[in-house]
Amino acid sequence: MDSETTAKSVQPALKIPLGRRVVLPGRGRTFVREVGTPSADLPTLVLVHGWMASAGLNWAPVYEPLAAAGFHVLGVDLRGHGRGIRSWRRFQLEECADDIAALVRQLGCGPIIVVGYSMGGLVSQLVWQRHRDLVAGLVLCSTTQKFELGRRERYLFISLMSYGAATVRVGRGATVWYRAARRMGAAYVRQVRPRTVQRWVRAELRRHDMRQVLEAGYATCQFDSRPWLGAVDVPTALVVTTRDRAIHPDVQMRIARSIPTATVHTLDDDHTAFMHREFPPVLLEACREVTAKVGRAGVSSRRTTWTRN
Repeated sequence: MDSETTAKSVQPALKIPLGRRVVLPGRGRTFVREVGTPSADLPTLVLVHGWMASAGLNWAPVYEPLAAAGFHVLGVDLRGHGRGIRSWRRFQLEECADDIAALVRQLGCGPIIVVGYSMGGLVSQLVWQRHRDLVAGLVLCSTTQKFELGRRERYLFISLMSYGAATVRVGRGATVWYRAARRMGAAYVRQVRPRTVQRWVRAELRRHDMRQVLEAGYATCQFDSRPWLGAVDVPTALVVTTRDRAIHPDVQMRIARSIPTATVHTLDDDHTAFMHREFPPVLLEACREVTAKVGRAGVSSRRTTWTRN
């Protein structure tokens, strides 16, 4: 391991908050990690993870510094990812946005600042588009309006995701009873947290519903917010990863051209920046900036009167 990799390694003593299940009536049971307490002065931050991650994997280094800064933070597992909602229906980014809106309404913590990373940035944009009354601000990290793939790469990727999802969907029925029996047996086993970060990461990845994850890859490739993103009317900040090869920095910057009021925070890192210790300070700066603008705009006066359950 070279010195640069060592310098950018995840901090060993991460304090990842334990989560809880939340039933969203008519939608399913999701999983939320929560730190901090609701405040009349600071909007709640809802963290939306990227593809093949979870609220734990994507945001592990940021929970503690955000809470220390006074924020109430919710990290939610998206459908099919981690302990997120399980469904036989095809994965849709719009459903994920509606899940987040249902969670915010149930907990009575809106309007919120939605913080999205990569695919989570797409979901965050949709939360604003579909539920504008709930969104006070946006922080979009290492994300895009539309994934820019060449025609050949796009065809191959979409074909792979579609074939993989269909294969898993067809084959899944044969293992339903086995998985159900395993879950029943696990209910009698005392649950303990993994002893190492590596084991915890592997355990998180094993929780994915691969059919939904593959469909999420397909949905991500189809996403295009260019026709409407310019209408965003809430304070917005971008965290642009300048050495990103998954989403080129120029592609990330196109969001700033669509939302002229958006501010840009650059980070000299690649698409795995969320794993590194340089990421939390940049994210915190972006969240503070959006929060300050929310306060000046008087958006906090729109806070709903929903009660917490």
